[in-house]
Amino acid sequence: MQLDLLVRNGHSALLKGILHGIEKEGLRVDSKGHLSQRAHPRQLGSALTHSHITTDYSEALVEYITPVFEHSADAIEFLADLHRFGYGAIGDELVWNASMPCDIPDEESIPIARYGSSNSGTLKHLYRVGLKYRYGKMMQTIAGIHYNFSLPDKFWIALKEQQQDRKSLRDFRSEQYFRLIRNFRRYGWMLLYLFGASPALCSSFLKGRDHQLQPLDAETLYLPYATSLRMSDLGYSNKAQSSLDICFNHLQTYTRSLHRAIHTPYPSYERIGVKVDGEYRQINANILQIENEYYSDIRPKRVVQSGEKPLHALQTRGVEYVEVRNLDINPFEPVGIDSTQADFLDAFLVTCLLTSGDLIDDEECERISDNQRLVVTRGREPGLMLACGDAERSLSDWGQEILAMVARTAEVLDRNVSDSRYSRAVAAQQLKLDDPSQTPSARILAQLQDQGISFREFALTQSRAHRDQLSDTPLNDERASYLNRMAASSLDEQAEIEAADSIDFDTFLAGYLAE
Repeated sequence: MQLDLLVRNGHSALLKGILHGIEKEGLRVDSKGHLSQRAHPRQLGSALTHSHITTDYSEALVEYITPVFEHSADAIEFLADLHRFGYGAIGDELVWNASMPCDIPDEESIPIARYGSSNSGTLKHLYRVGLKYRYGKMMQTIAGIHYNFSLPDKFWIALKEQQQDRKSLRDFRSEQYFRLIRNFRRYGWMLLYLFGASPALCSSFLKGRDHQLQPLDAETLYLPYATSLRMSDLGYSNKAQSSLDICFNHLQTYTRSLHRAIHTPYPSYERIGVKVDGEYRQINANILQIENEYYSDIRPKRVVQSGEKPLHALQTRGVEYVEVRNLDINPFEPVGIDSTQADFLDAFLVTCLLTSGDLIDDEECERISDNQRLVVTRGREPGLMLACGDAERSLSDWGQEILAMVARTAEVLDRNVSDSRYSRAVAAQQLKLDDPSQTPSARILAQLQDQGISFREFALTQSRAHRDQLSDTPLNDERASYLNRMAASSLDEQAEIEAADSIDFDTFLAGYLAE
């Protein structure tokens, strides 16, 4: 394991420079838990241009984005401050603190996000209109947490020297991030077991759809051993994308595959039409409208420059960080994540980076997908077996092996901070592996069953309690002033963009798609 070499060579201290950012989505609901029909509050700034507060699919689906911090605890505290600031703007509304949505009677009650009258704002809105026609609105109301993770250049320079690699630093770093991604995909089921928090949902979510879920009460569906229904086929799924076979072996094959998908027509999307009776239904009829439509549990990322597309940024400047996307919102935590989870994620991701990173062939890619399907729907089932190589292993035994590897990493990280917090984070997950009733998914079902309440009632109660808990500690003046300035400047920036448009949208879209 590369970790042992890092320690022997005296480079393990460079792991102290891990950088973190967190993105958290949440539906705005009224005091009774009904989806908000109000526009994104102007007091929060412009959803088009604000760096920290925007919307995802729906006008009611707010997204909070932290800056990058060296200490994950600082990112979590900033996230808490964004919630505090948000509560000052949304009046009597709540942020639904669960991944699966509130009770939504029909898709017509889901307002699609709007971003103003500019060409770029119109493009963002029409992309979401395309998602409605392709997948339906309901799927787009699911919320989650994205955990952004990167390591500093000093670390990559030392690792490159240790491996005596002659590639450029850019290419070496990208190659190593893809090693991390491959191992994450192999072991990512572990995060679904440990942190999955969506074993139940409002029955309205599946109204009119075939499914295998069981009724818990008149308005709640569930599976007894489920961990993360958000990550199941009931949530994010796309038959068109299943043919892409992207298993993250190399940056160039990854970007080529996505580029091909963005430029390859898909018959069922062609039947939808692009512009029908003068109104856009999607921005193109290809497998993907844009890169971000490709859903995966982890993504290689790079900060884009003004006007630059994400794929171009990756191709020209390489991978800068990874975005972990398979994390449910934990309804027991005020902002959906805590420092213990973040510390474990750091140790887990470093382990994925420094473990042997064989390429993923087609057979293993299918095993990875099968394991994920099993864990999200049956992860706490006693004796559950997963595919490992050419054989099967119990989730429990394989999980013990993975935790042992992460524990070794945690010990090294602890020495860097003169604290045992990483090892404590691993120990907290060991309890869940030893006793499935300690997992968030099991705790949620236990509350529903013990208290005789629906999923809607549970999530509404938790959301109210978290709003009150966060509001009890007001924003300090410095943070409040900063966020007020950001809101005001974002509105000014949106107005400038709208005033600067000099071509009609049809011409703008044609140029965008031709780039």
